[in-house]
Order: sequence, then structure tokens, then C-alpha cells
Amino acid sequence: MKATSVFVCSECGASSPKWLGRCPTCGKFNTYVEEAVEPPPPAVGKRISPVRTKSNAPVRLSEARYTEEERVSSGIRELDDVLGGGLVKGSLVLLGGDPGIGKSTLLTQVALSLGQKQKVLYVSAEESTSQVKMRCDRLGVTAPSLYLLNETCVEDIEPHIEGVSLVVVDSIQTVYTESVSSAAGTVSQIRECTVRFMKIAKSRNVTFCIIGHVTKEGAIAGPKILEHLVDTVLYFEGEKENQFRILRAVKNRFGSVQEMGVFEMTEQGIRGVQDYGELFLSETRGKTAGSVVTPSESGNRCMLVEIQSLVAKSVYGMPRRLPSGIDMNKTILLAAVLEKRCSLPLFNYDVYLNAMGGIRIFEPAVDLAVCASLAGAFKNIPVDRATAVFGEVGLTGEVRGVRNAERRVNECLKMGCKRVVLPNKNVDACKKYADKIELCGVSYVSQMISLLFPAGAKEIPDFIEE
Repeated sequence: MKATSVFVCSECGASSPKWLGRCPTCGKFNTYVEEAVEPPPPAVGKRISPVRTKSNAPVRLSEARYTEEERVSSGIRELDDVLGGGLVKGSLVLLGGDPGIGKSTLLTQVALSLGQKQKVLYVSAEESTSQVKMRCDRLGVTAPSLYLLNETCVEDIEPHIEGVSLVVVDSIQTVYTESVSSAAGTVSQIRECTVRFMKIAKSRNVTFCIIGHVTKEGAIAGPKILEHLVDTVLYFEGEKENQFRILRAVKNRFGSVQEMGVFEMTEQGIRGVQDYGELFLSETRGKTAGSVVTPSESGNRCMLVEIQSLVAKSVYGMPRRLPSGIDMNKTILLAAVLEKRCSLPLFNYDVYLNAMGGIRIFEPAVDLAVCASLAGAFKNIPVDRATAVFGEVGLTGEVRGVRNAERRVNECLKMGCKRVVLPNKNVDACKKYADKIELCGVSYVSQMISLLFPAGAKEIPDFIEE
């Protein structure tokens, strides 16, 4: 029998005997790719039914035993915090990010740190061993128990994993298994290789750190089932021109997914940033319109982030909304609230929004700060640099309370803020800071605008000459 081919969706893994423009399972367009399928070998002689192994019996919830997972420090404190306390033995960690963002450098530092006392295997499927050696020399660290392997076949990699505590695979899109006839990087190859690594990790108690490429949309390339198979999914984010990087956990079976790590790219490699107080703040805040500071939370961290806006007269028929670091739909929604509830005619203005430092903010507690930034940019009136704003905004223009308001006010106090604009519902919980910082509670967005931009406030010119 000759080999046949099927078409597989690169997003969800659904298959079809013919090419389809739109996947009926996930609804994505132009995601079907052709893969060759080898026919099964013909049966010889009498068919023998497979031998069934003894299955596990169900256990009562009261009789189930709880086992504490064993963790190992990666040598980088910020990475340990994102993972929930360190690498769990026998787990699979998938690290994704844009090309050149520093994925290989980060895991090389982890391999060098653990390679001081434990046997570590670095499987380089993209680079030669000399290139990895060059990167290690640049980091200025040596590890006597770190082994390098330039191999792409899973069957050839498996014999070298004996006695290893950590395996780094760079990357999952370049390795293949002989049990699948398609080329490396296809949906079936990525899925099968990940399953093989998972079986090795669970059976031998070996930790795997796998690097994955991302698509132009920012998602990890390959079928979505890849993220379901692994235990932890991390995204390394940031601009190549910026020295700072953000590490986020979008899935973690052994910890929280709300944690975030801040890293700095240096000549000696990547180092964790512990003092990030003014990392996401500019020096010129308070001098120009459209700049507002807000306390943002990510897991156990609370930091001040500056929101910057630019509102310009639209020269096209349709005004543009271009946010960076903030969700597009949230930007459109808040602009509509300002227009309807606060009488700010933004319908013929282009709106540009940016979160400083390349950070991405998803929590609703920054809604009020975004509104204050847009209103200040529209009115050409700056907000005092010692003023912070936070709160959630509803479609009716009301300001809702947020969680951990005390912690946010305390962070503003530590960073030298003199005034905080916050929801009225959170004022009572923050009364203990009233003698140290001015608490301005608001119930509606219009009250916030009247407070920060009172009638008769002095506008500043669009062009500022130093």
C-alpha cells in the first residue's frame, strides 16, 4: 500500500481528507496543512488481541493521599517566583516567545546553574554545540555536569537521558520522531514528540524545559493541544530594543498563573530585577498631558505603571484606536464611556494608548487611569506626578471597587505619591493611610474628571520647548 496524505489544522489538530479554507472545529482560516500518512503494515497470520494490563481501582476521596511535589531552584529568583517556588521534578515546562527575545539565554543560565551539582542535558536541535559553548562563555559561567547534545531525533536523544535531572530542548519545532512520517515542525510531529517527552519525564522523574516558537499572532506555534499536554506554559515578552523583559505564566499546574517576573538583558546574560519601583515610570510625567500613574497588580506583586495617551484630530474617515499593552476592546469601550457619560467628543479623534516599559495590563483596576489619561490628553491638561489613579469603570460611567485597595495605596505611598483617586467603596478600607496620603473617593468617571481637571485649569501647549 502506498502512502496517503491528510490535511491537519495547525491550530486545533483537526484532520480532513481534503483541504479546507476554514476549519469547522476552531473556525480559523488557512490553517490546514498537508501531512503524509504511512499505511499500517498488513496483518500476518492470526490476529491476536492485545493484552490488557491491570487498571487502577477507584479510590475514595477520604483515602486519597496527598503528596508534596519536590521542587528544585532554577538559580534565578524571578523565574522561581513565576513557577511557584522552583522547578517541579518530573514536570514539563514550555517557554515561548518572539525570536531573539532571550529564551535560549534564559534556559542556558538555568542549565548552567543546575549543572554545578546535577547532571543536565542541553539538547540543541537548532544550534551546534560550539554555538552553545560560545553563549556559555559569554555568560562567564562553567558547569562540570552540563552536557551538550546536537541531535534532532527523539529516538537518538532518549538513550542520553539516563541519570539526568534536567533536559532542555531547543526547540520542540525542530525535533522529530521516526514513528511519524511527516516533517519536523508539523502538527503530528510536535504532538508526538511532546507525548514522548512527557512519558520520559513522568516515568524517570526528569524535568523538561522545552522552547517553543510563536506565530505572528504571538501564540505558541503548533496545535493548541501542545499547551494542554505540558504542566507549565511560560511566555517571554518584551521589545527587542528594550533591555527589560517580562515573563508570564499562562498555565501552571503547580502554582499560580498570576505571577510575573521582570528581567533585564545585560552583556552578562539575563538577570532578575528585584527593585522595579520606577521601572515603568517616565521622568517627564506630570509635565505633559495624557500621563497618569496607576498601581497595577500581578500575582504577589504590586507596581506603579504609567499610562500615556495621545489624542489627535483624525484625518481619515474612521478614527483609529491604537493601544499598546492594553486590550483593544477595552480601549474602544472606555473611549465610548467618556464620549457618552462625560461629553468628551472623541468620535473624530485618533486615540493612541501606551503602557510604559512594554508591560501588558489586563486587570480592570486600571480602567479609571486609562480614562484619566485620555481625558487629560484631550483637554491638554497634565495630571500631577504625585497623583495615582485606580478603579474599575462600568458602562454606565460608575466607578466600581477593586480588590487589594490597601496594598495599592501602600505602594503609592512608598513611591512618594501625595494623592490617590480611588473608588468610593474602597475608601473605608484605606482609612489608616488618610493621615499620610490624600484619599479622593469617586463614584463616577465624571467626578474624577472634575477633580483632576477643574474648570479654569491651565492648558499646556502641544509643543514644549526645553
